[in-house]
Amino acid sequence: MQVTTKAIVLSALKYGDTSLIVKIYTASDGLKSYLLKGVLASKKGKLKTAYFQPLMQLELVAYHKNKGTLETVREAKPSYHYQSLHTNITKNALTFFLAEMLSNSIQEEEEDNDNLFEFLEASLQWLDSHDEISNFHLYFLMVLTKYFGFYPDISESKAPYFDLQEGAFSYSLSLNPIVLGENLYYFKQFLGINFDAISAIKMSKRQRQELLKSIILYYELHLHGFRKPKSLAILNEVFS
Repeated sequence: MQVTTKAIVLSALKYGDTSLIVKIYTASDGLKSYLLKGVLASKKGKLKTAYFQPLMQLELVAYHKNKGTLETVREAKPSYHYQSLHTNITKNALTFFLAEMLSNSIQEEEEDNDNLFEFLEASLQWLDSHDEISNFHLYFLMVLTKYFGFYPDISESKAPYFDLQEGAFSYSLSLNPIVLGENLYYFKQFLGINFDAISAIKMSKRQRQELLKSIILYYELHLHGFRKPKSLAILNEVFS
């Protein structure tokens, strides 16, 4: 079946000398993997290697057999032209990290496909067009939990602890991993705001890294098979 769809690239892996296997989140069919034969050798073809960088927003014409095998891309072109996402050093480090987080998080059977795709599309365009982005990944990952079904229960948000296992605020300690103190203060700052408010949250590099650790642990506890991203170390090096 031939499909024309918007899509966001999550990862690309070299296959042989001239081909790529790419993992792409599509608006039409959710998560898909494609074999791009000879794309690294061809300079005149319709498929350009540059189109398959992390988090590129594309319009694809693809063939979907939907049999669990690698699918085929016939044509690809950018649906949105980034101005800074892959050229700004900080944004580029963020891009690799977020692409890996998404690749490790999105399941093939996501039910909220349309809304998740629209959120990713709009968020990445916001990142591309703004300069105050040091808190972007923290807010992005918090909101993303809504689409995966484990956004924090804020009904007891005045409580002194957040239980990462239960996904809720608590007045008592348990054996579960918790967020408390300064880390909890910043955790709460990212609840119920929008992207334009994130620059008002003032944090040090250490505070940002501590909160990110808690958020990644939150993902590990709630997503089956989730792996901590390898690009986290690079993000920590680049980001201040």
